[in-house]
Amino acid sequence: MRNTILGAALCLASASANAMTIDPQGMARFDHSYISCEARYPQMRGARDEAYLSMWRAKVDAKSRSELAAVRKGAAYQAETRRIHDEEAKKGAPPASTLDAQCQALWAETQRVRNLAGK
Repeated sequence: MRNTILGAALCLASASANAMTIDPQGMARFDHSYISCEARYPQMRGARDEAYLSMWRAKVDAKSRSELAAVRKGAAYQAETRRIHDEEAKKGAPPASTLDAQCQALWAETQRVRNLAGK
């Protein structure tokens, strides 16, 4: 009996550990940076969801894409997006060299996860 309860508790703990929690503010910052990357690197266009999910090693499917879309429609995401645009208008964009390095690293990681999923 004790082993059954312990086993059930471990299963529940591992299931919740594998679930991805989406941070709306973090996702807004990611999306803002990714849009800048898309403008500089055409090969990155249309892969925003895949790139975001690759950071979490999450499966890219209709369910995960709908979860991302729901977060993007939320108030917290929208507020953070406005805050980012206001801050950028005051401070200006980050240096091109910093943005290039971030874009290249993100795209390399996205490609790596894509290749792992294909195996």
